Amino acid sequence: MVFVILLIFWALVFSLILSKVKRGKGAEWAKLFRIITLVFAVSFFTYWFIKKSSVGIVQDSVALQVINKLPQPIDFYVINLNEPEAGKAIETEHIGNIRSEYYRIQYLRMEKSDEYWVVGYLGKKNLVYFSQHSVPNKNIDQIIEVNNYINQSVKLSDIAKKQIDAYNYENIKLGIWVTLDFLLLFLNLVLLIRNKK
Repeated sequence: MVFVILLIFWALVFSLILSKVKRGKGAEWAKLFRIITLVFAVSFFTYWFIKKSSVGIVQDSVALQVINKLPQPIDFYVINLNEPEAGKAIETEHIGNIRSEYYRIQYLRMEKSDEYWVVGYLGKKNLVYFSQHSVPNKNIDQIIEVNNYINQSVKLSDIAKKQIDAYNYENIKLGIWVTLDFLLLFLNLVLLIRNKK
């Protein structure tokens, strides 16, 4: 995903440079490249946003329902511990900021895993909830009611904090590249439309 976003970025930068080519043999090729780049970028981001906004039901997954019974909104993450033979892999996902007496459902791939962690933050840095859960039967969905502020393991919650910080850092980085892509996409589109008039 990141590779495609970076590829679109450089293609759009090159398209901006090619917008200066208005005469000669290369003008038609430059215009064709710019149109293809714009169509590809718009198609990719449309597909990406539809995929991101659709419900993430995963085949052969375990549904995890997290219910916030605490008096204030808590920002929840789930960390899925997949343990393939090659080594341990940790997948971090943001469930969302859950208001009091509300819930969210997350679908977890548990083919190579039998354990997950639920981590809750009050604010951006204040970890107030950490629980470790095993999945003995993958045919039964999981329901977690968060009734109090607990940290079941300080050692594991420190590992979870590092995972969540890395996950958020990658998302911020991705957000910056996507924003730059949109800016370049807009500039290219405006220049192409203006040249047609």
